[in-house]
Amino acid sequence: MCGAHSAYSAPLAAYELSWPANFRWLYVEGLFMSQANSQETSTRNTAPAKNIVDTAIGAGNFTTLTAGIKAAGLTDMLAGKGPFTVFAPTDEAFRKLPTGAVDALLKDSTKLKAVLNYHVIAGHVSSKDMKSGDVMTLQGSPLTAVVASSEVQVNGAHVKRPDLVATNGVIHAIDTVIMPKNWQLLAAAA
Repeated sequence: MCGAHSAYSAPLAAYELSWPANFRWLYVEGLFMSQANSQETSTRNTAPAKNIVDTAIGAGNFTTLTAGIKAAGLTDMLAGKGPFTVFAPTDEAFRKLPTGAVDALLKDSTKLKAVLNYHVIAGHVSSKDMKSGDVMTLQGSPLTAVVASSEVQVNGAHVKRPDLVATNGVIHAIDTVIMPKNWQLLAAAA
């Protein structure tokens, strides 16, 4: 019985009796088919299909980061089970570094790995679940998050594009490469 007509059960019953038997079955079958199709569509549109590495590549503005992930040997980890939350510097963020700093990092895989792991925390933390305070990174040093109603910052870097959801975590695009306290990236010596 249709929920919209439940208050009028007697007239509905009389009305249904006047319908041809096949018509009612077609209606019920059509109703279930349309519900099944809408559930498939909503699942297909919301479920992530790529891991963190592939999501970063697909976003198109993390080419320096993904090159660094590969050079540091972090691809398998960040493509693995997780979950991870990555505060991902955009290509523009890497361009803000001193001239030669990115090239120097790419040549020093140990330091590169430490810098990139400082951008990753264990767990899946969406922007709506973030809280102000310190959180431990995979590098081993804490980063400081400041959450306000209008924005989120980590170590002063602004989250510009939150919640790029992946199968094994989430990426938040940030506008600055962040460092542990007292760390500095210097330009390569000429």
